[in-house]
Amino acid sequence: MDRKVELIATGDVDKLRITDCEPQQPASDELRIRHEGTGVNFIDIYQRTGLYPLPLPAVLGVEGAGVVEAVGAEVSDIHVGDRIAYAGIPGAYAATRLLPAWRAIKLPDGISTKMAAASFLRGLTAHMLLTRTYPVKGGETLLIHAAAGGLGATLTRWAKHLGCTVIGTTGSPEKADIVRANGADHVIVGREADIVSQIDQLTKARGVDFAIDGIGGEVLRKTLACVRRFGVAASIGQAAGPIPPISVEELGPIRSLSLARPSVMAYAAEQETYRFATQAVIAAIGQGIIQNAGNEYALTEAARAQSDLESGKTVGSIVLVP
Repeated sequence: MDRKVELIATGDVDKLRITDCEPQQPASDELRIRHEGTGVNFIDIYQRTGLYPLPLPAVLGVEGAGVVEAVGAEVSDIHVGDRIAYAGIPGAYAATRLLPAWRAIKLPDGISTKMAAASFLRGLTAHMLLTRTYPVKGGETLLIHAAAGGLGATLTRWAKHLGCTVIGTTGSPEKADIVRANGADHVIVGREADIVSQIDQLTKARGVDFAIDGIGGEVLRKTLACVRRFGVAASIGQAAGPIPPISVEELGPIRSLSLARPSVMAYAAEQETYRFATQAVIAAIGQGIIQNAGNEYALTEAARAQSDLESGKTVGSIVLVP
């Protein structure tokens, strides 16, 4: 008998329930994976609280990795015993799950399943942001909020690999050391820091080329004020709370800004994009751009893992182990 973590109603972590379950048989175009690790991300929290609603009861978690233990009749390129990873589809908080075969990406020998389980979604998100949302070029300046987190660290290292200048924000001096260790050129410390004036000083009043904001709340308005004319801001989350309405006049014509609200789930739903981007993620892991200095919890501790992520206690990525 296996276990899974079900969301029985939207709300706090007390709405997560651990239940027993039997492994399911895959359809003709599916496979069954036995997880060795499952990533925990802010999207799981947004789904739990109802910001991104799911039909209930639901199994959260949109990335994982492990070993294939059954395949459907029409699956020819994935075999029982293959180590695979995936991202972009809920249902990962479980010992086993069914998965559309096209989502399964074979892992090379040098990448552990736990590493991949905690890396694929943030790797895909970083790839989306740095190649499609704003195709960055060497010499450009980026503002990355929450730069000590799993995604922030990946974005910092990837942007530095591309030759960019990175300004990272973080909430404490201890986390600032982590941001610097990941290669950030400048670090703005403190939740109440005047990021607009500091960015103004660091860029000599020009502003950054591209800003990535996963904090939301009132911070997004401050982020927009940090971007140069004809620059781009990406809003990718709202860890600090709902984003107030922003009028078109706040973007232009005087500022001439572009505001993006990209979805990694939509990005990963494009099959050709998914295949290309996941190979870029695997390459980035091999190059050390994506690392896994994170936090490990048992699957049955999913509620605590989400609480720690939500309260800012964690640094780096989070992986649940069945």
